[in-house]
Amino acid sequence: MASRLDVPKIDTTLALLMRSFATVLEDLGEREVARALPWRELWGDGAIAAAWPEEKAECCLQAFSIAFQLLHQAEENAIAQGRRAREAADELVQEPGSWDQHLARLEEDGFDGPAVAAALRDLRVEPVLTAHPTEAKRETVLHHHRALYRLLVELENTMWTPSERAALEAKVTAGIERLWRTGEVYLEKPAVADELRNVLHYLRRVFPTALSWLEERLQAAWRRAGFDPALLADPLARPRLLFGDWVGGDRDGHPFVTDEVTAVTLATFRRAALELLDEELTQLAAGASLSAYRQTAPPDLARWIETRAAALGRSGAAALARNPDEPWRQAVNLLRAALPLAEGEAPDNAYRHAGELEADLLRLRASLEAIGAERLAQTDVDPVLHLVRTFGFHLARLDVRQNSAFHDRALAELLVLAGIAGAADFPAWDEPRRRELLARELNVVRPFAHPRHEAGPEATAVLACYRLLAAEIERHGTDGLGALIVSMTRSAADLFAVFVLARDAGLLRRDGAEVWCPLAVVPLFETIEDLRTAPETLDAFLREPVVRHSLERQAAGGEPVQQVMIGYSDSGKDGGFAASFWGLYRAQQALADVGARHGVRVRFFHGRGGTIGRGAGPTHRFLAALPPGTLGGDLRVTEQGEIIAQKYANRVTAVHHLELLLAGTLGRTLRDRNGGDDPAELLEIMDRLAESSLRAYRALVEEPGFLSFFECATPIDAIEQSRIGSRPARRTGQRTLQDLRAIPWVFAWNQARFVLPGWFGLGTALETLATEAPEACDALIHAKTADGERWAPVHYMLSNAATAWAQASPDIMRLYAELVPDDAVRGRLLQQILDEHSRTGEVLERLYDTPFAAARPCLHRVLEIRHRALVPLHHHQVGLLRRWRAARDAGSAGADSLLPTLLLSVNAIAGGLGATG
Repeated sequence: MASRLDVPKIDTTLALLMRSFATVLEDLGEREVARALPWRELWGDGAIAAAWPEEKAECCLQAFSIAFQLLHQAEENAIAQGRRAREAADELVQEPGSWDQHLARLEEDGFDGPAVAAALRDLRVEPVLTAHPTEAKRETVLHHHRALYRLLVELENTMWTPSERAALEAKVTAGIERLWRTGEVYLEKPAVADELRNVLHYLRRVFPTALSWLEERLQAAWRRAGFDPALLADPLARPRLLFGDWVGGDRDGHPFVTDEVTAVTLATFRRAALELLDEELTQLAAGASLSAYRQTAPPDLARWIETRAAALGRSGAAALARNPDEPWRQAVNLLRAALPLAEGEAPDNAYRHAGELEADLLRLRASLEAIGAERLAQTDVDPVLHLVRTFGFHLARLDVRQNSAFHDRALAELLVLAGIAGAADFPAWDEPRRRELLARELNVVRPFAHPRHEAGPEATAVLACYRLLAAEIERHGTDGLGALIVSMTRSAADLFAVFVLARDAGLLRRDGAEVWCPLAVVPLFETIEDLRTAPETLDAFLREPVVRHSLERQAAGGEPVQQVMIGYSDSGKDGGFAASFWGLYRAQQALADVGARHGVRVRFFHGRGGTIGRGAGPTHRFLAALPPGTLGGDLRVTEQGEIIAQKYANRVTAVHHLELLLAGTLGRTLRDRNGGDDPAELLEIMDRLAESSLRAYRALVEEPGFLSFFECATPIDAIEQSRIGSRPARRTGQRTLQDLRAIPWVFAWNQARFVLPGWFGLGTALETLATEAPEACDALIHAKTADGERWAPVHYMLSNAATAWAQASPDIMRLYAELVPDDAVRGRLLQQILDEHSRTGEVLERLYDTPFAAARPCLHRVLEIRHRALVPLHHHQVGLLRRWRAARDAGSAGADSLLPTLLLSVNAIAGGLGATG
């Protein structure tokens, strides 16, 4: 997106915000802090921020943190205004990833309106909101930032008089003062309930309002493309947007997500969804004031009103009595009366599931069309219909995730209760022995233990969760439930274990002699090795009859679909950026082939993080770089941590990012239908490149002293003390690299400006390839598709690596490396990293045929302005780390007093970088 930045616009807005900020600080007597603010040359007297007095350190850290947020808002507003200007100039076809661009390219590729419309009808996109510990700002602060951004949008209106504009600018100043007085960081570590409230805000307040805008943007782009609007007249002919959620369901290494928490999450979502629909139906009723004296209700509607009112009894009679001469309003009143209750006994003949409400809305819509009121059907009914199709009675589908090792321990506890020999050592059994036992148990009805028998903590936790899910299905069906996801899936036995545990909890269903699971059991492949063996694992899984029967029952007569989640974060931590990218690519190809052999479509769930080292990158390029034939019009992808706020906090930006997902999925899916597999020679070259990169990366992380270097040269120990998420930083608490989560791993490297997970190893791999096989290297770098475009996988990989490389700073690396006490370890490992950084820069410069700053000037400017403000923060953080660690190691109480300021520095640097982990 940096290439679309309007730099002068950013400078103008940033100058306004920083002048206001300085005014606030000076009015509050913080003149020294005001003088230390960054970028004064853009908005003040040209002075450069100087080092601040020690007694003002905490205030200055807070000020810099706010300043970075103001910069982000200035950039976000400039990007949004630039898109508006291009739309006004009829130039949206040039907007990367937009509906206009994709529709134009599809037409060039030979797809006409009916073909595109048919694909739209089958399109399904599901962002899944997670609460990984990467959101460093409190919910209150996020609210204040949203309010401030709305003021910036208001200031874009040219109708204001000077006095009106001055009043808006005064509100901006007041908003900044509110931020200053509130504080940025969590005062206490947030609970799952806090994260749930944050996610609920987006699901309840942002996304519902974004739906109508999304529809309007699709319709407008469709008309601009010259396609027949009648092709999209049917409200069911639109792409399906759904939402998923992990908050309250993700148990992997999270001891605070219990069955009670999951129950509260499901109830909260159901209540919010029904409140949303009741509000929308109330608004629909207000507009459905068509008089029976002006038009006669169609007979079908009249009969339905009479029948439905009778079925609803007293509440139906009350719905009719309120508006006796307005049949359409009576109909909507009946829809409201038939909504189920979030809790307690439902009204007689209330809707059991959202599909029934959808059918009645379609009936209402048809009645309006029957009297020639198509405009009212589209304007009034369609938005409610889209809400029902998106949010149902559940708001978002809740996944339940747990680690395979946790399941092993749970099974061991149950096997011990059942008296099976060697059960306590079940986690250490070899694969054939595990498979033999689990296969045998899948054909047995009886559980391992009676429900009243006390099992161990792991078994109790798993069974309590599954019993809750079984009860939820009995009450409300499966609409609000996603998948049972198995982290660190190593083999098919890890998946069969879920079926056995579900059997003991009463979650499985029975059809005669066959059992099946009503919820999808989903592998999550995360390490490089697990990605390599994933096809074998999936093949063994799909061979099992209980799996096939489950997929058929879940499909309800449709196409059997096996969801597979692939992890970008842990594969990157395990093998480095390039090996992870290509391992994921190859795994998707092979897994799709396995599914095809079994007559099952594989639906990939992309577990992307918020930074390049964890799979992030421009959405349109990410979708273009997926392996051919693996998308199939069906995208499921995580939106994690602070990325949720960055993409979706403000409605205009939220609509844009949702459009990128929908339009990109459409474009890639249809272009895949034209064929065009990847050239075999390029795949082999990439195999070679990835293997070389893996060796370089592993040589670093397996170097003696590496863990000590990492723990000293980055603020990982401070990050583990931070209050930015309810989840512990380590899965089991062990002080090992394997136990550390990928998020704090990336977070720590970013804070110290190594940004190592986003680029390390690629320079060596490209240089080796260029030396050993120059023709192959040239073929890879300049590879193009049949339509003359650069081969998307390489383009995406290189552009992401270049961005991460540019974010790294050798000078700041050296600064943090001074914290490593062992001279030999420091010198050896720092030099290894600096050499690779230099090597990667040289290779990228050859590829771009120009220095990075000239090749990508807008991105360079974005990074440079941040770097200027980050330098004093890095120096101050290093000093704080040195003092805090010394006090901590000495057992001094001074460590506790230093920690809040240290955490403020972590937050401020994260704000400057625009990401944590």
